[in-house]
Amino acid sequence: MKLFQPKLKRLSLLIAISIGVSGCNSAQDNSQTSTQSKTEEAQQFIEQAEQSLSDLSIEINRSEWIYSNFITADTAALSASVGEKQTATSVKLATQAAKYTDLPLDDASLRKLNILRSSLVLPAPLDPVKNAELASISSELNGLYGKGKYCFEDGRCLTQPELSAIMGESSDPALLLEVWKGWRDIATPMRPLFEREVELANEGAIDLGYANLSELWRSQYDMKPDEFSTELDRLWGQVKPLYDSLHCYVRGELNEEYGEDVVSANGPIPAHLLGNMWAQSWGNIYDKVAPQDADPGYDVTELLAKHNYDEIKMVKQAESFFSSLGFDELPDTFWERSLFVQPKDRDVVCHASAWDLDNLDDIRIKMCIQKTAEDFSVIHHELGHNYYQRAYKGQPFIFKNSANDGFHEAIGDTIALSITPSYLKQIGLLDEVPDASKDIGLLLKQALDKVAFMPFGLMIDQWRWKVFSGEITPEQYNQAWWDLREKYQGVKAPIERSEDYFDPGAKYHVPGNVPYTRYFLAHILQFQFHQSLCDIAGDKGPVHRCSIYGNKDAGSKLNTMLEMGQSRPWPEALKVVTGSPEMDASAVLDYFAPLQVWLNEQNTQANRQCGW
Repeated sequence: MKLFQPKLKRLSLLIAISIGVSGCNSAQDNSQTSTQSKTEEAQQFIEQAEQSLSDLSIEINRSEWIYSNFITADTAALSASVGEKQTATSVKLATQAAKYTDLPLDDASLRKLNILRSSLVLPAPLDPVKNAELASISSELNGLYGKGKYCFEDGRCLTQPELSAIMGESSDPALLLEVWKGWRDIATPMRPLFEREVELANEGAIDLGYANLSELWRSQYDMKPDEFSTELDRLWGQVKPLYDSLHCYVRGELNEEYGEDVVSANGPIPAHLLGNMWAQSWGNIYDKVAPQDADPGYDVTELLAKHNYDEIKMVKQAESFFSSLGFDELPDTFWERSLFVQPKDRDVVCHASAWDLDNLDDIRIKMCIQKTAEDFSVIHHELGHNYYQRAYKGQPFIFKNSANDGFHEAIGDTIALSITPSYLKQIGLLDEVPDASKDIGLLLKQALDKVAFMPFGLMIDQWRWKVFSGEITPEQYNQAWWDLREKYQGVKAPIERSEDYFDPGAKYHVPGNVPYTRYFLAHILQFQFHQSLCDIAGDKGPVHRCSIYGNKDAGSKLNTMLEMGQSRPWPEALKVVTGSPEMDASAVLDYFAPLQVWLNEQNTQANRQCGW
């Protein structure tokens, strides 16, 4: 969520107007006066826009918080109403901002205008009838996904989370295929709606001065759109050798598990066998591919129970991690107003999230905490969002956000990377740190989630951007989707998928219009941040064993970057922590270096032919 509040002040004006040495004629005077007038008008617009959006954000945040914590027809209606108000305001302000971007304004003002202009994900056309049509389509697509179920022959009708649980637990290829196919049937009716939505949103992007929606989405990264696409390709090129080794090993193990008829030893992996509805992360098949003697000798879930950790104590421990870095303790209101335990008397949205209600200090988390290792990590992650939100509270409203949309997710994940055995020992959960022989199992488990995700995180928007630009036509939607999945992931549909289907719609972020590149960036940045913070902390050991817990030098450097918010281009924010303005995936390779050596040894010993 983008949660803001302004600290408004009039910005200085830089008016680049040339005055001839021999005097000015009346045309020059009029031109100068006109430019100055427009510049002052733009400045007033920015200030008014910030105040308007700030006030509206508090209304939105409170409405969404109430809806998420008290789900009723009335709270849903209130949430929808304020959402419509937000959309209308954002479209109006983006359209107005586009009128001022060519003026000779100072850097901060131009940056604010460009953020206002490019922050819309689904810009509506100026035509009110088309605007209403786009809103209707967007709502219908969300509804089709949200209400989606698959019904078995025995009459059981299951939702996506219930179907995903089967995908994560079953080893029956026939059942996995049925569930995989059944969930994708819910997306078929989305196809004509999505096609029309793209047409309308492209028209809206053109009204804002962009060639198409692809250019708008890619313009949000302080780079020219095509340069940003090139940058993503470069980062993926760095990671691909590690992914190829992981893919080769996993495919070989699944081939042994299921046989050549189900999993080819040389081709793409069938998408229904990787433990996840979308084959985006593979952690659920760890037990099928784990090396022998990989057990590190402890279970964090059991350790939490042994040491009497309840939900509040888990959050207190995560807070102490940030306190050890030098961050202030969380405010009393955090403890009074957050949701930690699922209520028994009402429906709530249990998906873990971090909130900033007033754009200042009213930060909260909303979780139905389970006393598990996974949720212990998730709490650290969510507090990472909260501390980022509080760090940039002094910025003007439009800059109250992360440096780019990948940074916010990356910060939480960076902190979670420090939940190492040494950290667990420091806080008294673990008696002894396992020796390095247990690292391979721990690293493989992480890689199945983090490394396996990277090509999926990249290809979703690769597909959408080509759709938005017209490179992929509606007649090619499904074929292009699976072509890209095979190209990037080495994953294929387990059965023939014609253009009668719309498989992209089975992933929420497509019908929900949520940009996805942020997740790819976060998976790169978290390792780059972690490695740099470990260097600042003076840790000399393997980076995968490092925890920055207790190091105030690392905490100070991190806070300096967080305080910048979105006020400067992201390369400048990145440089504060890493010393470099460039994203670099070599930190991923360094982190998983012992695993990659081991994977290559296993693949060589088994005489596996890697690639697909």
